[in-house]
Amino acid sequence: MKPYLAALGIGLLVGALYSLLGTRSPAPPAVALLGLLGMLLGEQAVPLAKRVIHGQEVASFWKSSCAERVTGLPPVPDDAT
Repeated sequence: MKPYLAALGIGLLVGALYSLLGTRSPAPPAVALLGLLGMLLGEQAVPLAKRVIHGQEVASFWKSSCAERVTGLPPVPDDAT
């Protein structure tokens, strides 16, 4: 329940920011969806960048963690292929 309340609260803050900036909301659907995609990818960029900076392997991290969060699909076990 907490994630839903947090999402609602953040949405209210963004809506208030739109109002203060004089921007019309909601955005057209294509723009809104691209914005959501950018948010999902941006959220994964920080952990990936940290791994790159520390010289850690990235491909398996993307497959096991990031891809699941971006697509919403559960990871496929390696032995299921």
